Amino acid sequence: MSITLVNPDGLPKVDAYRQVAVATGTRLVFVAGQVSWDADGVTVGEGDLAAQVEQCYLNVATALAGVGGTFDDVVKLTVHVVDWTPDKMPLFADGVARAAAKLGVTPVPPGTLLGAAALDVPEHLVEVEATAVLD
Repeated sequence: MSITLVNPDGLPKVDAYRQVAVATGTRLVFVAGQVSWDADGVTVGEGDLAAQVEQCYLNVATALAGVGGTFDDVVKLTVHVVDWTPDKMPLFADGVARAAAKLGVTPVPPGTLLGAAALDVPEHLVEVEATAVLD
């Protein structure tokens, strides 16, 4: 699998992600939006944005592992956060860092973060979906 993450000249350098991903492979994988459920469908981190972000990223990793992939295969993340405001960025970043530490990766593919009025149930604060390319 070959994915090259790039910050081209002329675009801002953002620590949290790279502006472009170039991927080669034979299988395109779309991971449904993952919320902060554990394997039994119980919400992890109710009311705690960082804990929910962490669990969402761990769930994305679990989904990818189920088809033979890892975060290294991710070419795009889309994140939906309920009632997003920029002051929540430190909590969001903390959740990503905690998941990255557990997974042993630096998840910085191109990404989009969107504010949402609500998700599937009131206790879910964040949902993360991923696109990956596998050999």
